[in-house]
Order: sequence, then structure tokens, then C-alpha cells
Amino acid sequence: MLTWAAAHGEATRELAVPWEAVRIATWNVNSLKQRVPRLLPWLEERRPDVVCLQETKLTDDAFAELLGAELADRGYEVATHGERAWNGVAILSRVGLEDVVAGIDGAPGFPHPEARAISATCDGVRVVSVYVPNGREPGSEHYEYKLAWLASLRDMVAAAPEATVVCGDMNIAPKDDDVFDPSAYVGQTHVTPPERAALADLQGVGLHDLVRDHWPTERVFTYWDYRAGMFHQDLGMRIDLVLGGDEVAARVKAAWVDRQARKGKGPSDHAPVIIDLDEAPDGNIGPVVPPPSAPVTGRGKAKLPQSP
Repeated sequence: MLTWAAAHGEATRELAVPWEAVRIATWNVNSLKQRVPRLLPWLEERRPDVVCLQETKLTDDAFAELLGAELADRGYEVATHGERAWNGVAILSRVGLEDVVAGIDGAPGFPHPEARAISATCDGVRVVSVYVPNGREPGSEHYEYKLAWLASLRDMVAAAPEATVVCGDMNIAPKDDDVFDPSAYVGQTHVTPPERAALADLQGVGLHDLVRDHWPTERVFTYWDYRAGMFHQDLGMRIDLVLGGDEVAARVKAAWVDRQARKGKGPSDHAPVIIDLDEAPDGNIGPVVPPPSAPVTGRGKAKLPQSP
């Protein structure tokens, strides 16, 4: 397996022409097999150049059998790192797919390594698709695994963060502004100080939160529980992030959440996050597209479905 530094450095040396405009998207599809009727039309509509997928829940062979031909017909090269029924990540690219590395060298498992990360160089940008462990319950073994896994991701990215993008389901809301009501999440994962500190350490190697930097004060969520009308009331969390190094951040022309993909029949509980580099084909269209249908903005007015 190539080291991060070797793969990233080689890709950078081989880049001989200026970057092209690129649309990068990340989407936790929550079972690719179930989401095919949504994914393929979405690729046609949004035309992303690079797509990071999480929770594919397919082995590599099953992924290829299910979608290999369809994606090739649309011009995508594919790198996958999957397992049966759980986890699974992938990168689709129409702008090159070089130096693919599955997993994170030295990362912990639970107890064995899981399919939670894959990286590749796409048009000179080192792209990492990640599905961070959930953590389950603060203080649990899985929670400690989550923190250790994030530390391994940080160490990998720290070798060459400038032209790197880390995309995916971080299972952490960076700040209280990234959840509909902080009081609804007290005592639960995704918002605890150690998790947020681990995410801050990852960003501290030189990564920008590209959506939040572009929209510092707006209400932006990427995940809504399936139950209790959470989506229609816009009771969500922002846990799907795109973190980019200095070279990438300087190129951002638009950063937005495709809420339309969360609507309708058979959606994932996550919406895609889209970053436009160098050009914004749809303009600088706002943090969430389309706008929420009926947001609940007051705190203490709604509880999580599992809350008493």
C-alpha cells in the first residue's frame, strides 16, 4: 500500500497543467442498492465530476456488478472499499483516479479494520471519502474507537493537507449551530466535547470547513432522521462535511447542500453536499437548495424521535 505522503507527492509532481473547474460531491447513500433509482438520475442532473459515497453496504464485487457498467457509461472511473451489509465507501471520478489507497494505515478496527476510508488523486486533488464511526454512546468502546479512528485520519492527512479534500459523513456536528436544538442532543454522541475536539484536531492540520466558511451564519443541515417528520420540519444536523486544504479552499466558488435529493420517494436520510471549484455552473445559489419547506427555528419546541 502506498503511504499518504508518497501517493500525494507523486500526484502533485505529475500535475503539469492548471486545474480544471471541478464539482465535488459527497453523499451518504445509506445502502447503495436501495438508492440506485435516486443516484443515477442525480448524477445526470447535477453532473458532479467527483463523488464520494458512504454507507454503500456492498462488497467491491457487488458494487461493480450493480453499477459498474452504468457508471462507466456516464464516464466515471470507480474506486471502492466495501464490505457486506455494513459501512463501505467509494470515489467516482470523471477527472482521473490515481494512486488509490483503501483504508488508513495504522487505523484501529472494531475489532478488525472496517471499510471506512478510501483515497485517490483526482485532477491533482487528493480526495478522501470517509465514513467516521458513529460512536454509539459516549464512553463506550465504540466511542473510544471513533476518537482513535479520527486520530489516525488526522495523522494521515497531516502529511500533505494543502491540496487535500476530506469528504464524508463525519458523524459529528462541529458546533451547536450545526444542530436544530442543542438541548435535544444532551448526553448523545455527535455533539460531545471530545468528538468535537477530535474533529478540530483534524481541521487543525490545515483543513477548512468549506460549507461553513462560505456560509458562516446560515442554517445548514445535511441529515434528518426518517421519523417524526424531522425532514419536513427541518429538524436536522450538519454532519456531512467537506474539509479542504488551502489550495482547495482558495478555489471554492459555491458550496451547498442538495436538499432536493432528500425529498420524494426512497431517499437517503442524508443529502449530498456539493462544492464547486473555479466555476459555479448554477451560480452561488445559497447554502441549501431548495430552501427548507417548514423549518422549526425555536429551541425546545421539538425532541428527537427516540427522546421520551
